[in-house]
Amino acid sequence: MTLTVEPTAIPEVLVVSPPVFQDARGFFMETFHAEKYRRAGIDRRFVQDNYSHSCRGTLRGLHYQLRRPQAKLVAVIWGAIYDVAVDLRRGSPTFGRWVAQVLSDENRKQLFIPEGFAHGFCVLSDRADVLYKCADFYDPADDRGILWCDPRLAIQWPVAEPLLSEKDRRHPTLEQAPSAMLPLYAPRT
Repeated sequence: MTLTVEPTAIPEVLVVSPPVFQDARGFFMETFHAEKYRRAGIDRRFVQDNYSHSCRGTLRGLHYQLRRPQAKLVAVIWGAIYDVAVDLRRGSPTFGRWVAQVLSDENRKQLFIPEGFAHGFCVLSDRADVLYKCADFYDPADDRGILWCDPRLAIQWPVAEPLLSEKDRRHPTLEQAPSAMLPLYAPRT
């Protein structure tokens, strides 16, 4: 069995399906293997792992960092989420577009979100435990966001009235965000 990687409608955002070895006892899988992921096109040095525990209806996002952009590899170890990536890269052919993927402990898929994207998710199950790897460290001074319900983005969230942090309620829309506070498009070579 090999690692399967599929591009989304935004080709840089990837759905990853690691091989799962399952029998009557349960299952085993590698959640990350630097060399295998590099060969599959995900060539990042991840430096920080984050763990989020949330209840049904929680929406976290849409978050990004500007000076210290974080590529992310997101996985769910319990429950299910609707995971969203929004292209914020000025000059990108997919600027302002978004993609979403249901990640769960049942499908065991991962979502790779490159630098320059905002990230957010909504919890679909009673609870969800989410693990994600980041390619740069969290910097509170560099913490940015876009409003989760931005009408220009028109993200089709599966919840009408999510549970939000105060910070996430106050993010600007993409139109309100100063251009200098958005990342520049720089294709990877």
